Amino acid sequence: MSDAVVHRGDYRPPAFLVDEVDLLFRLEPDATLVTAQLRLRRNPAGEAALPLRLDGEAIELVALRRDGRALDPASYRVDATGLTLFDPPAAFALEIVTRLDPAANTALSGLYVSGGNFYTQCEAEGFRRITFFPDRPDVMARYTTTLVADRARFPVLLSNGNCVDQGAAEGGRHWVKWHDPHPKPCYLFAVVAGDLVAVRDHFVTCSGRRVALAIWVRRGDEDKCGHAMHCLKSAMAWDERVFGREYDLDVFNIAAVSDFNMGAMENKGLNIFNTRYVLARPDTASDTDYRGIETVISHEYFHNWTGNRITCRDWFQLSLKEGLTVFRDQEFSADQGSRAVQRIADVRRLRAAQFSEDAGPLAHPVRPDSYQKIDNFYTATVYQKGAEVVRMIHTRLGAAGFRAGMDRYFVQCDNQAVTIEDFLAALGEGAGVDLTPFLKWYEEAGTPEITAEESYDAASRSFTLRLRQYIPPTPGQTEKAPLPIPIRLGLLDAETGQPLALCLAGEAASLERVLLLDEAEQEWRFTGLVRRPVPALLRGFSAPVKLRGQDRARLRFLATHDPDPFLRWDCLQRDATETLLEAAAAWRSGSNLGLDAGLIAAFAAQLEQAEADPAFAAEALTLPSETQLGEEMAEIDVEALHAAREAARVAIGRALAVPLAATYERLRRRGRAAPDGGRLAGGRPRIICLPYLLPPGAAARTG
Repeated sequence: MSDAVVHRGDYRPPAFLVDEVDLLFRLEPDATLVTAQLRLRRNPAGEAALPLRLDGEAIELVALRRDGRALDPASYRVDATGLTLFDPPAAFALEIVTRLDPAANTALSGLYVSGGNFYTQCEAEGFRRITFFPDRPDVMARYTTTLVADRARFPVLLSNGNCVDQGAAEGGRHWVKWHDPHPKPCYLFAVVAGDLVAVRDHFVTCSGRRVALAIWVRRGDEDKCGHAMHCLKSAMAWDERVFGREYDLDVFNIAAVSDFNMGAMENKGLNIFNTRYVLARPDTASDTDYRGIETVISHEYFHNWTGNRITCRDWFQLSLKEGLTVFRDQEFSADQGSRAVQRIADVRRLRAAQFSEDAGPLAHPVRPDSYQKIDNFYTATVYQKGAEVVRMIHTRLGAAGFRAGMDRYFVQCDNQAVTIEDFLAALGEGAGVDLTPFLKWYEEAGTPEITAEESYDAASRSFTLRLRQYIPPTPGQTEKAPLPIPIRLGLLDAETGQPLALCLAGEAASLERVLLLDEAEQEWRFTGLVRRPVPALLRGFSAPVKLRGQDRARLRFLATHDPDPFLRWDCLQRDATETLLEAAAAWRSGSNLGLDAGLIAAFAAQLEQAEADPAFAAEALTLPSETQLGEEMAEIDVEALHAAREAARVAIGRALAVPLAATYERLRRRGRAAPDGGRLAGGRPRIICLPYLLPPGAAARTG
């Protein structure tokens, strides 16, 4: 049977709310009994005539009681997808006993057994595989969970919240009771039970509370948790400093599972991770492994406020938690190391995954209007483009305005299930700016294309910049309305490359400003310029758009002179890509593969600044890979691409041999730094320098 299509416009508030959930698990791999005690009341905002519908799949109903009495079978119905109670009272207690087979749960949704241990995965709709429940994110309840299991096989019993009691039971069993005082949707429920050991630490919050931290792993992995613990503590401190968010429980647990079916899950107080995002040691893990751990640990922790305390009204609002939290983890990583390198990584990922998604048959808005399977909803558009929308709002408001808006959001929407409209309204109210126009970014698919026209009037010493936006048609959206696009702009002196003051009529001058392109075509006139300037558009990649029409000379000028590192890298990569593709074509025709001096000069400019930000220099000095070049060809010619790239490597190495060798030696003396992000500053730049110094024909792999 095919899944029915779910439409955003069909949303209705739940007929009943659940205030309290008390769960008792008697854990056995092939026959776990779950007793759920629910306190329910009719939702004043719901439809009064509706019966109570509880979702349930792949579970057996053992007993059902209302207010302590067994229900007449005629008063309810069980089917393959749930349980319906006819004519329930306005408020009542419901006890549900279910039996499930975690060992046979190959869907790995709900409660399952893996490697002899119990784990859960409840996002998006896994809780219905544990007990009958309104399995939707806008039903938020307080949970108390008691786990009972054999002490020898399952010495560790974990769930959400704080551990409030524990003890021994008959037959070699034991029990642990957990209570989460904060209301949450059921997709954040979690259980971990098994033979694990903890690496422990603590964190003292800004108000002086001591939070116990534990990373639970299999025996033998304890020595690989140091970086993950460092990242967790750094994220907790950063969230307090940058967003004013203090952790709200007494404990924070992470369980690392080698066969966990998701990358990581932000369950309240009990995050569950695949081991690849927790375990690392300098002698076995790469720089990429360390960065991945930093990203995922921080992302899941930041969900505590953007996703857990404030959650989604329905799954169509998924980017409300994921886009916002991706933005937060990107900003955290930028503050831990090189901001430029982090932005390059973010944009590279966006262009590779999301731009292609926007250009294909599966293009969809950040907030789609329908879905058939919720598991297919977790896309690059929802996550990465969603993060870029939040970044544009940050750019529009400025750091202080964005913080004021987020403060309002955290206060106004705390402990609620809300919508993207609620987010924009709270953010705008806090900052004093109407953000309603940015809702279009959540509603329209496609990647906008920007073109620029320039004119200079020597008599009035004025420079006019005209920008146009165009959004290609996408499936189901042939007509596109203009989007609000923040364009971060600077002007450079065409002769010296020095930054120039930007002065619009009636406004104070500044060296950089953000233009808001919110119509199909707009123009701005800058005054007080003694000669025609060179505009530097889209600094920091201030919007997820494609900028068209820049020639090679402009790219090289900006790559050499612009103060924004991301723009320098981007222009250099685009220039190098065009140059290498031309060289590949020349190789096929038997022509000379020489590299012109302009590109070499642009590389030299990056080398001169290598010690100021070695990690950025490593990115800037890396030629586009043969894979990246091949994506630009209608028919990939591997030999031609290799020959062109090798010729460029040799030409750059010969022209810049002295500064390359000097830079390599200075960075070598720094040694290999600590594996917390600082290792990038010494290791990779040296590796990048070295291939350029190898002789022609050497098997160099530099990208």
